[in-house]
Amino acid sequence: MCRLLFVKSGKNFEISTHLRQLAEISKNSKEYQGHGWGCAYLSDSQWEIYKNIKPIWEDNLQKFGNTMQLVAHTRSAFKNQDITIENNMPFYADKYVFIFNGELRGVKIRETGRTGAEKIFKYIKRFDKGDMFEALQRGIKIIKNRTKYIKAINIIISDKRRAYVTSFFSEDPDYFSMQYKQTNAKLIICSEKYPNEENWKKIKNNTIKVFE
Repeated sequence: MCRLLFVKSGKNFEISTHLRQLAEISKNSKEYQGHGWGCAYLSDSQWEIYKNIKPIWEDNLQKFGNTMQLVAHTRSAFKNQDITIENNMPFYADKYVFIFNGELRGVKIRETGRTGAEKIFKYIKRFDKGDMFEALQRGIKIIKNRTKYIKAINIIISDKRRAYVTSFFSEDPDYFSMQYKQTNAKLIICSEKYPNEENWKKIKNNTIKVFE
């Protein structure tokens, strides 16, 4: 059960500013978020991917430059298993990057992948015929119908332009409710609002939404 972050701006911003916020959120989380972390950010319209197996709060976050879009993920591995850098998110394919937080039990879908999150990403992409929002809706509907129990399934997918967001949980709303803050200049979506900041809004439970 991990922590997610998406930041998009109309102008370049300093990546480390937002990673420091995510590091503080992750370090102080009630669930341990130290099983590695990763991020993707746009550079010359291409994704740059970074992953590290150590906790985000122990990494050098000043080494990143500026960008207009950032996707980041800190990992809390299920049952403290499979802690390898290959399992760190974001996962990426084609133009998409994907991050996930949640827990599903008894999932009956056929898909390849090292982790449950990677299988979900690949499964959703099956339905992408040029409209990721429709693919996300179709994929999540089938996954829900073929899963015995869903504790939570929170997803952010970016196609370099938009954030496609799923928020669903059946318990612990304080932990699983995602938050967002949007102005004319910047959009931030995070598992928790930044410490000591106001004007954040909760994403309602059972939501599938596109953020421009």
